[in-house]
Amino acid sequence: MSAESATAVPRPPARTAPAPVLSGAQAVVRSLDLLGVTDVFGLPGGAIMPVYDPLMDDENVRHILVRHEQGAGHAAEGYAAASGRTGVAIATSGPGATNLVTAIADAYMDSVPLVCITGQVFSTLMGTDAFQEADIVGITMPITKHSFLVKTAEEIPGAIAAAFEIASTGRPGPVLVDITKDAQQAEAPFIWPPKIDLPGYRPVTKAHGKQIQAAAHLIANAKKPVLYVGGGVIRAKASAELKTFAEATGAPLVTTLMARGAFPDSHDQHLGMPGMHGTVPAVLALQDSDLIVSLGARFDDRVTGKASLFAPNAQVVHVDIDPAEISKIRTADVPIVGDLKEVLVDLDAAFRQAASETEVDYSEWWSFLNGLREEFPLGYTPTSDGLLSPQHVIQRIGELTGPEGIYAAGVGQHQMWAAQFIKYERPNAWLNSGGAGTMGYSVPAAMGAKVAEPDRVVWAIDGDGCFQMTNQELATCVINDIPIKVAIINNSSLGMVRQWQTLFFDGRHSNTDLNTGHGTRRIPDFVKLAEAYGCLAIRVEKEDEIDAAIQLALDTNDRPVVIDFVVSADAMVWPMVPQGVSNSYVQYARDHSPAFAEQED
Repeated sequence: MSAESATAVPRPPARTAPAPVLSGAQAVVRSLDLLGVTDVFGLPGGAIMPVYDPLMDDENVRHILVRHEQGAGHAAEGYAAASGRTGVAIATSGPGATNLVTAIADAYMDSVPLVCITGQVFSTLMGTDAFQEADIVGITMPITKHSFLVKTAEEIPGAIAAAFEIASTGRPGPVLVDITKDAQQAEAPFIWPPKIDLPGYRPVTKAHGKQIQAAAHLIANAKKPVLYVGGGVIRAKASAELKTFAEATGAPLVTTLMARGAFPDSHDQHLGMPGMHGTVPAVLALQDSDLIVSLGARFDDRVTGKASLFAPNAQVVHVDIDPAEISKIRTADVPIVGDLKEVLVDLDAAFRQAASETEVDYSEWWSFLNGLREEFPLGYTPTSDGLLSPQHVIQRIGELTGPEGIYAAGVGQHQMWAAQFIKYERPNAWLNSGGAGTMGYSVPAAMGAKVAEPDRVVWAIDGDGCFQMTNQELATCVINDIPIKVAIINNSSLGMVRQWQTLFFDGRHSNTDLNTGHGTRRIPDFVKLAEAYGCLAIRVEKEDEIDAAIQLALDTNDRPVVIDFVVSADAMVWPMVPQGVSNSYVQYARDHSPAFAEQED
């Protein structure tokens, strides 16, 4: 040992740099940066204005100025649903925040990861009915995974980091962060990463081994199983694992409205979409099954029909990451709580083992189901009034665009036709408002999807009613160079309501005529409206014009395209299960049910 080292004085520990002091508003923007956020949708106002000042200078976060806060929320939803990343929407207090409520409710119903940041009045003014004050935390409590009310600058990094953690883990969903104006203006040390303390929030991802074994044994010994695939498979990014497992079982499979694309439509095991407007083979496979393996689905009333009459002879294996969903509507014989991406791997291994110990035979079941496929293929009746068939229009959009496109639908007849007649081969290609059924979803959702996936063709397939709720976001698209394609399926009416009025209210069409289509005053004229927004606008009224218009839209990428497809108001969505009855009464067309469907009361 040298004399120098023997006499050396121990060095003090290196000093850590002091945390930078930032305003609360700066902390919001810095937190978004550090969380990897690249795009947000919003509209400023008094109570959120402090945040918009540093946002202006930030080089990492692109802010897209919407024309209505509902548009910001749906755009953030579309962004999330198309990419799997968490969407972000920003609004001011009072009416700005309440305009987000519909999108928040929509995201909650459909398990979309969404973080909404809202401004709130000064904390000293809360509770005084101050200008633009609304208790947005209280308003949204039933429709968020969690809501934060932030009153100090110190809390901001932790609240935003926790919001992203909650929104994107477990069962995804919306989280609200409401920040008072004084918290945005005050200064505090910016500490990152913040300590996130979420007592009681521990999503279970790994399933119990005994439950996996029990499920595998049931599947291997079933004679008439069905894999009932819900949107949870897409949210879990588990489509590849599903395909491996499904092929190992050889069992028939159905994908719900929220799960379209989770499993390729072209696959021979796929029977189509179940539910009120599902294919006859999918509906009756579930109804006649002896085992339903529910994967990220929730036995929604639109799938089950009258729940007490749904699949009366079936045992149920129910897999979901949200324990609250299991046995909520249909009691599960084998409940499995876990992340589908992990559960499907375990279930696949367990099934292969179980199948090696027993004779798995679904041949009679497949013979029956293939007979249904042959007898009841998905189709439609040509129109008799000389106007376009909406099903044909939507089918051609899908065929000319291909499976790499993204299709965002509004709500109603066009939504069902888009789910039925476009072939989905991959997850995240189909965006729609499934649980809430929100008119106005399509255009802003397509806008968000195009921001998230700029290299994909993105269609908004909308109705003339839905389109009039959020078409102002075309201005956002034009100004921000977001070239979506919009197909208005214009039947000049609130089509699904009109269909129900025709079928169940003696054809009394009360307040469903919109005067936008053939033989009306065309208020508004969608071509003139689209041109006013700076879009390429096309009207199609003849069948031989359909393909050329779609191709022109596909070839135009310097601005949005709006096509007004003038279709028949008499076209209806079939098949259909009338509300409140057994799925055995599925109608293939008007007054036409399968002959064997009358076995149940």
